[in-house]
Amino acid sequence: MNPIIGLLQLLSVGLILYLFILIIYTMWGLTHPHRQTYASAMSKKLPGDPSELDNPLEYEERVVTGSRGKIYTWIIKGKKIDGPTVVMTHGWGSSRLGGLKRLSPIVDLANEVILWDLPGHGDSQGITNLGSSEHHDLKMIIEQCVDADSKGVVLYGWSMGAGVSLAAATENKDAFPIIGVICESPYILPQTPALNVIKLRGVPYRFNVKPAIQLIGILFGVGRKWNGFPRDEICKQVNQPVLIIHGDQDPVCPISDGQQISDSAPNSKMITIEGGGHNNLWTDSVFVEQMKKTIASFLKQLDSTSN
Repeated sequence: MNPIIGLLQLLSVGLILYLFILIIYTMWGLTHPHRQTYASAMSKKLPGDPSELDNPLEYEERVVTGSRGKIYTWIIKGKKIDGPTVVMTHGWGSSRLGGLKRLSPIVDLANEVILWDLPGHGDSQGITNLGSSEHHDLKMIIEQCVDADSKGVVLYGWSMGAGVSLAAATENKDAFPIIGVICESPYILPQTPALNVIKLRGVPYRFNVKPAIQLIGILFGVGRKWNGFPRDEICKQVNQPVLIIHGDQDPVCPISDGQQISDSAPNSKMITIEGGGHNNLWTDSVFVEQMKKTIASFLKQLDSTSN
């Protein structure tokens, strides 16, 4: 055999092996994000539960058994006795800790607020299904944690949690009284944030993200095209008021996705945060007050409508 041909064959095998390992590594990273727990909050000198906030809140921790193991929740006492229950669903790579900085405009207008760790995040067991089936877990949380006499349920999710909240509102709209949905920085398809997050981390993405997402879709039973996942299609079926909040400089989930989702909903309102990104809407003082006012206004509107 010509030595050049042999070398080319060896290089081809090496390239194929490299791509295979890169795709598997990408799949593992996407389905096993770093867990944000009490220890991680302590290491950053941040509150680790509602009692450690500057204005401590009374809460109960409850463990729900989901399809992939134990799911950990905080049930926080709100300040409005006749207010709704707000269920907050975090994004990929976050946890219920991410809800703590979002509580201030909500606790004053809610009877209870529920924060939970999605499977594969925080303290909950299992791995993440990247939003393809977590709405079933959200339904379980509502059924087991929301009081039967609650004055309606508001679903509030950010990033991946926004899509999970929309799916829950659609699929289970007759099972419990959802009166509104808040979607912060949503996206339409899972490959969009996956590609952007990996690109921002400086990790190879051109030849591995798409096949990784396709294989994950097959493993999770939604197919390589993630059938039934597109959030703009799901939002068409949500008749409750939907609030979409999106930063126009979001490098992870483009604002065009948020606008398309909003345009698809029968009853939606789109709020653009000028200069806002993906992770700074609740950390940059320039945006925090606008976020608080926007969410408080929406909750008050829901309250006036339901009365």
